[in-house]
Order: sequence, then structure tokens, then C-alpha cells
Amino acid sequence: QVQLEESGGGLVQAGGSLRLSCVDSGHAFSSYAMGWFRQAPGKEREFVAAIAWSGGLTDYADFVKGRFIISRDNAKNTVYLQINSLRPEDTAVYYCATGTTAQPASVMNPWGWGQGTQVSVYS
Repeated sequence: QVQLEESGGGLVQAGGSLRLSCVDSGHAFSSYAMGWFRQAPGKEREFVAAIAWSGGLTDYADFVKGRFIISRDNAKNTVYLQINSLRPEDTAVYYCATGTTAQPASVMNPWGWGQGTQVSVYS
């Protein structure tokens, strides 16, 4: 069973930073890839970043352009998303997801989703 809980969102001025966290309390976290997605108002959910089970392989959406960093702490069953140089267009609900294998690509068809954490950026 997948139980994911995101936190760390908030209201931030453009140019600021946030670190999102996602705790997985429901399954063998360290064996699976994890990912982050986001959904802006009126838009479809889109892929942001993914990380392999070991943390040694990551994948990012093109729009990240070096501003986002995904990481994980398997001892804490937690995946993080560091977001720097925030822009108003980053405003969205950010969701974490668990992959079905150890490889990042598996998050594109995830086992489950968290409830999301709201990130709002003002200029």
C-alpha cells in the first residue's frame, strides 16, 4: 500500500526557494524510484523530476533548467525537491509519486500519489 504525504509548500516571492518533502509510509520505499509532478490551475499534471532507488540516477523535465534538485533519504523514507529561483509560472500543486521499479522512468505510471502541496509564487 502506498501512503505518501507531501509538505513544504507555501507562498513565496519570485526568486525565492522552497524545499518540498514527501514521506512514504506505506511500502518498501528504498526499492523504488520516486518522482515529483505538478499541476497548475487549468492545466494537466506534468512531470517535474524523478530519482532512482539508489539516488544515483535522476531525470528532470526540460523546464527545470537547473533550478530544481531532487534527492532522497532512504533511511527516512523521504524524497525531496529543492526549488530555487522560483517564478510565478511555478505556481501549482506539487505531487510526489512512487514508481513501480527502481528506475526513474517507472514514475510515469506510478503506483500512487500523495495529496499534494501548494506552491504559490508572486512577483
